[in-house]
Amino acid sequence: MSILEAVGGLGPDSAVERVVLARELPKRTIALVLAGGRGSRLMDLTDRRAKPAVYFGGKFRIIDFTLSNCINSGIRRIGVLTQYKSHSLLRHLQRGWSFLRGEQNEFIDLLPAQQRVNEAFWYRGTADAITQNIDILRAYEPEYILVLAGDHIYKQDYSLMLLDHVESKAKVTVGCIEVPRMEATALGVMHVDERRRITDFLEKPKDPPAIPGKPDRALGSMGIYVFDAEYLYQLLEQDGADDSSEHDFGKNLIPKIVRDGGALAHPLNLSSIPASTRHRPYWRDVGTVDAFWAANLDLASDLPELNLYDRNWPVWTYQEQLPPAKFVPDERGLNGETSNVLVSGGCIVVGSNIRRAVLFSNVKVDACCTIHEAVIMPDTTISRGCRLSKVVIDRGCKLPEGAVIGENADEDSRRFYRTESGVVLVTKEMLDKLQAT
Repeated sequence: MSILEAVGGLGPDSAVERVVLARELPKRTIALVLAGGRGSRLMDLTDRRAKPAVYFGGKFRIIDFTLSNCINSGIRRIGVLTQYKSHSLLRHLQRGWSFLRGEQNEFIDLLPAQQRVNEAFWYRGTADAITQNIDILRAYEPEYILVLAGDHIYKQDYSLMLLDHVESKAKVTVGCIEVPRMEATALGVMHVDERRRITDFLEKPKDPPAIPGKPDRALGSMGIYVFDAEYLYQLLEQDGADDSSEHDFGKNLIPKIVRDGGALAHPLNLSSIPASTRHRPYWRDVGTVDAFWAANLDLASDLPELNLYDRNWPVWTYQEQLPPAKFVPDERGLNGETSNVLVSGGCIVVGSNIRRAVLFSNVKVDACCTIHEAVIMPDTTISRGCRLSKVVIDRGCKLPEGAVIGENADEDSRRFYRTESGVVLVTKEMLDKLQAT
């Protein structure tokens, strides 16, 4: 029985019907999280891990935000599709996301590329990743399928998007958000009519079309799609048989549905969390070193745009059992100063000055250091007398005594990776190479 049949008889405009729908739809939905991409614009941060596994916000991974949205929205049947350097991601999911109860039909299934359909191919595109798991998907018997990107930072109630999809009777509902026009070169860009029907869709255009009346803004796809399950199966089978297709949602499937007149846009401000911020919903791609650095540091600001402290919509993750963070004076009895700093468990800071920074777990900062606008990932040691400014330090780095990073553009570019705006990325491999020369 379909969900519409289950609540039939209440009347099309019944408030009770909408409440029942909103509660029941997540139970009849499978969420598929596409988490196989490298995220090459993050440079060396994704040399050892897929983009969804990159650390974010002091204690989380990027994928935790998408998975937490699922759990908080009532969706507890989830498949995670992986491919590129997935070990770090799979380990994180096994350790931190095993709390769902299989006896209650709750699960997170890990779906790495296995050449299930054709032994000649791994995942060839986002649509092909689902096509290659279609037998598993059918066995779940979902009524609706929610396709999600696992590499964005945001909070959204997916049940409201599902409700919008069912009430509109669209073939596909596409999550979207207004973004600065030139930032949309990395996204799908769409035009919509007054009923939110998508009339045009371009995947990653070099010159994104603007929103009418807003020359500096574009309507970008969030990489979120809702389908009726049977319709998606048919669509994937047709696409799989098309040798000219790139087997990608943004390049092939969504444009086809748009041409057929069956695609609906769902702006994030209809379902973002918390509801009080829907006039300006939060969503970040964090797909470049600059964007990643800025989004992390915003969390350390006086009034961050993303609230990590909302107990009504928590962000779940795996975290080691670590002692509390500790600040101690140096040998002269000087404590140093800190302001606007996120500090995670296991950190020890000795008599140093730290402003606008995010310290992940097990970071050690020795005495007489000056750290400003820094994102420092787990298990990093910063030796005595270091000066760091506008940096991202990858996991496991050990900075030598007196290291200076972020003050000399030429030196930083020679030794590390430096963006055009001056953010310096430092990895263990870069430091090892310096020590070897």
